[in-house]
Amino acid sequence: MRSQIHLPDPIAEVFITDQLADRHAASPDFLREKLAIQDLAEVMSDHPDEVLPRLVKLGMEICGAHSAGISILEPGAGQFPWHALAGELATFEGATTPRNFSPCGICLDLAQPILMERPERAYDWICEAGITVPEVLLVPLAAKGADPIGTIWLVAGDAGHFNKEHARVMAELSAFTGLALRSVQIEQRLKLALQQQETLMREMSHRIKNLFTVADSMVRMTARNAATKEELAETLSGRLHALSEANALIRRSFGNNVAAVASFSDLIERILCPHERAPSVVKGPDLAIGEQAANHLALIFHELATNASKYGVLGCEGGCVTVTWSVEEDRVRIVWTESGACDVRASETTGFGTRLVETTIERIGGQIEREWRPDGLRVRIALPLSSLRS
Repeated sequence: MRSQIHLPDPIAEVFITDQLADRHAASPDFLREKLAIQDLAEVMSDHPDEVLPRLVKLGMEICGAHSAGISILEPGAGQFPWHALAGELATFEGATTPRNFSPCGICLDLAQPILMERPERAYDWICEAGITVPEVLLVPLAAKGADPIGTIWLVAGDAGHFNKEHARVMAELSAFTGLALRSVQIEQRLKLALQQQETLMREMSHRIKNLFTVADSMVRMTARNAATKEELAETLSGRLHALSEANALIRRSFGNNVAAVASFSDLIERILCPHERAPSVVKGPDLAIGEQAANHLALIFHELATNASKYGVLGCEGGCVTVTWSVEEDRVRIVWTESGACDVRASETTGFGTRLVETTIERIGGQIEREWRPDGLRVRIALPLSSLRS
């Protein structure tokens, strides 16, 4: 058994699993074992959160242990938190032990019951806790054929206490408990998946309604301000495409905060892509934006890009647009800079597109400033950071 893994000398000296087979053991009590499994099944059916304490209690009764507990592995953290402690060591409930330097870790490495005598001689953290362990039996907690999720450990009051029958019975009870826990985990994952699917369906329904509402409003406003049907078709088509691009970027985020999110930089690049001249710079920190914010920003930057194409730098040879942004406390500051134009001047009248930009920014609590320079227009936009999360 020791040849399966290499045990350093201090640990090899306390590792006495071979003695289990040599000790006297009572004849198997299959009736008691059957009743214990029935007991665990009942608890799992009615109160699944109590199955681990019940396993510990049954283990102590069957094996005559003074203390017992469960160590559940946290793979990412590399440690074993202690659960369901009973007996003399119950005060250590919630303590943690390292995965790679503990009796529980050896038990999982060997994937079978192990026995140790006075493990505090090999593990200084046991000694530092002031714990004396005459003998400890550890059994993997896992369904057959699956990776262990932890161990159950039982501490005896005297050395020479545990035998192979104790190890066999606890292995059977642990395997049944591991299978039951795995079934519960599968049921929980299935329930979570169904909940997420239902949430996604509600979200998609909400998004579709929002899109129709925005599109309806856009049609009405564009129709009121278009001089010809050709202008109506061209303007409305551009705005609908911007809205479509924004929604194409929306992706769903599952987690503690379920939300539909998009990347601000992706949105800017996607809106500017159809124009002949790509922006020279799109630069700023990573910024996630919600669905409604994506719709608002798509309309804002579509209008800026359209105006730049018709009247500004994107209609000139060598013209380009630079978009930069930064986050300062609770606000996002965006700078749209056009350069390479020839003698750009402010319009004497305010068009519908300009009013649409201003109204949209005001609606989400932001401000906009325009600076007409000979080389091109510069637009500064300040938005509440909170407005980008919706």
